[in-house]
Amino acid sequence: MARVTVEDCVDKIPNRFDLVMLAAQRAREISAGAPLAVERDNDKNPVVALREIADSAVDLGHLNQSLITGLQKQSEVEEPEEDMMELLAADSQVAGVPYEAPAEPPEEDISVEGGEDAGAADEADRDA
Repeated sequence: MARVTVEDCVDKIPNRFDLVMLAAQRAREISAGAPLAVERDNDKNPVVALREIADSAVDLGHLNQSLITGLQKQSEVEEPEEDMMELLAADSQVAGVPYEAPAEPPEEDISVEGGEDAGAADEADRDA
C-alpha cells in the first residue's frame, strides 16, 4: 500500500475521532520503541500507525485500552475532618496514649470598658 488515506481506515474504525485517537496512540507507541507490524517505507510514525490500522496488523482492543489507561488521571480523595479525628483517636488508643481532642479557645471579652458612657466621660475629660 503506497498511500494510506482515512477511507482505508474507516472500514476498521468507523468513527473518525476514534481513528485519530487510536492512530495517535499507536504513533506514540512506535516513537517509544514498539516493534512495527508493517514496513516503514521511509514513512513517519503517524503514517505507519494508519497503515497498521488499515492492514489490521495491530490489536485495536489493546490499542484502545492503552489509550484509555494513558489518559486516566489518579486523584487523591481527601477524607473529611471528622473521619480524621476518629482515626487519630483510634491510633492513640492503639499506641496506649489517650487521645484528647483539642480544647476550643475561650471566648474573649471584646466589649469596651465603661460602655457608652465611657465615650462621653472621655469627651468631658478632653473639654476640661
